[in-house]
Amino acid sequence: MEHDQDFNPVAGEPDDLGNGLRRIVAPNPSPMTFRGTNTYLLGQRDLAVIDPGPPDETHLAAILDALGAGQRISHIFVTHSHADHSPLAMTLAQITGAPIHAFGDSRAGRAAHMARFGNLGGGEGLDMTFMPDIHLSDGETISGSDWSLSALHTPGHMGNHLSFAWSEGQALFSGDLVMGWATSMVSPPDGDLTDFMSSLDRLSQRDQDQIYYPGHGDAIEAPQARVAALSAHRKSREAQIRDALGAGPASPSQIARAIYTDVSPRLLPAAERNVLAHLIDLTIRNVTEPQGEFAADAIFSLR
Repeated sequence: MEHDQDFNPVAGEPDDLGNGLRRIVAPNPSPMTFRGTNTYLLGQRDLAVIDPGPPDETHLAAILDALGAGQRISHIFVTHSHADHSPLAMTLAQITGAPIHAFGDSRAGRAAHMARFGNLGGGEGLDMTFMPDIHLSDGETISGSDWSLSALHTPGHMGNHLSFAWSEGQALFSGDLVMGWATSMVSPPDGDLTDFMSSLDRLSQRDQDQIYYPGHGDAIEAPQARVAALSAHRKSREAQIRDALGAGPASPSQIARAIYTDVSPRLLPAAERNVLAHLIDLTIRNVTEPQGEFAADAIFSLR
């Protein structure tokens, strides 16, 4: 599937997106974060900061330097607690006094069926120190002086993942669930493909969001088309996994090498985690089964 790779901002420089919204990209580019984490500042007087980002002093200074006369940070929102999104929240809260709003800690929202499976590995990049001051429920709305954000629990990339609907901007802050530059990694047990597909389906039914502001990469100006493409891509990967297993039993690593022929070798470990997520989903649906104990390196076959 096609991805938007043209986004190339200057880290630390606020980009005015209109309607009281600015974006500051953190200086943490990588194969998994693209140009860096997007931190959003929303509002004219009492500002909401969405995804403060990694624990980087330069990025902290850029956020604070972006405050104009009469402006203060009144709310901090975190889409999910991966280490490129949440660690700076605590420092920013201590400096500004603004409470941290999120779904929960790094174990919150994990799919209940993960308890059925054994050692799955995972845990990449979790911020295990993260704890919000205010736990947001699905559908809960928080308002500032000139903005309001409604929390949507959209697990899949991570169990505690929230998206935030911004009614005034007819927009959705989609975190790492929907991005334009790449698909999301789904790494069990914190990520879950069954939840991921359900979250995409939920967003596909929302026609009020005219633009998505993701956790990495540029804004998505045709969000429904992007959601449909991501869903179709996952279904295509599932078909490839079924075809691979049709040739004989195989491990997630073997399957990943067979079907992810278009990715850099350094991204194959992430591809293996995505394959494992598919195999968990397929096992729950009684399509596949492991030979022996369920594990990240088990051999799987079709039922």
